[in-house]
Amino acid sequence: MSAASDKFDYIAGFLRPKSITTPLIRVGAFGDGGYLVPNDFEGIAACYSPGISRQSTFELDLAKHGIPSFMADASIDGPAIDIPGGCFIKKFVGPEDNEDRLSIASWVAQTDTAPNADLLLQMDIEGDEYATIAAIPTDLLKRFRIIVLELHRLPSVLCKEPFFNRARAAIDKMLPLFETVHLHTNNASGTVDVNGVDIPRVVEVTLLRKDRATVSGPVTQLPHPLDCKHKAGQPDIPVPAAWLG
Repeated sequence: MSAASDKFDYIAGFLRPKSITTPLIRVGAFGDGGYLVPNDFEGIAACYSPGISRQSTFELDLAKHGIPSFMADASIDGPAIDIPGGCFIKKFVGPEDNEDRLSIASWVAQTDTAPNADLLLQMDIEGDEYATIAAIPTDLLKRFRIIVLELHRLPSVLCKEPFFNRARAAIDKMLPLFETVHLHTNNASGTVDVNGVDIPRVVEVTLLRKDRATVSGPVTQLPHPLDCKHKAGQPDIPVPAAWLG
């Protein structure tokens, strides 16, 4: 796959959200740090949340649903607010283990208290998400019922072969297992014109495992009524038309 149009179609096919019968709710702040997720939490044993920075309202709201969070970020000394049942480690998360990084597989193996239960993953790790997802063993990836990802550098993914190949390794792993059920552009990061289309640099994607998703059709209009701008004083970034049903 090398033609630019093929890359556009491939990325659009992954990002294009489906409407599902399970309602979406907002978890976390009404702004940066909050995400739309399916209201399907019963039986989820824990959330794994790499890259929390100074935002922990998502994990706080999950605690109210009885879901504890494992948090990791080497750039801070701990979450900005107390998270009931939360557990923090001062490390970055990446595709492999080293002195200051931890893979998802090792992290779960060290902390998992319910090996047969479903999990939730919320990841914002500034571009490392592609290699990190690609490195998750498939059997472990299947345990994540809901995945919320911030996808970075999308113009580079569409225009530069090395970036596209990294993204494709992750997307190829997720496509057979998950439905994309929500998409939101990050208006704080701007856009790049790619072949006449304003491509957002960063988007939020919510995935639901296919066995939990009853699809009722394509999503044809965004933003969702519960979406909020990351930066209130800046205009929203429209979702490219090709990314809608």
